[in-house]
Amino acid sequence: MMDNCVFCNIIKGDIPTKKIYENENFFSIPDAKPIVEGHSLVISKKHFKTSLDLPNSLGTELLDCIKKTSLKLIDEKKIEAFNIINNNFKAAGQVVNHIHFHIIPRKKDDGLKMIV
Repeated sequence: MMDNCVFCNIIKGDIPTKKIYENENFFSIPDAKPIVEGHSLVISKKHFKTSLDLPNSLGTELLDCIKKTSLKLIDEKKIEAFNIINNNFKAAGQVVNHIHFHIIPRKKDDGLKMIV
């Protein structure tokens, strides 16, 4: 854990937040600065800077957390679709140097522009 990492501080319990879903190595929370309602984050409980640092052995559990969080958003927020985004390194838009995935709820004609 890193003392100056906001996600590590959430994991330690220093910053209270509502968890959407949790398994052994990942959890999801609402984004503190959502770009749309329901914008959520899936975060590793261990501090890895980018997806390049994440062990392959955690892939199934990561996907489980992404899927269960997305299904909960579909059920509770009645979203039509979603994007899953992972920014790696500053030039790609990574702000917190702790691996995390954004789940961005989408609706038809919502006006959001995504770069692919």
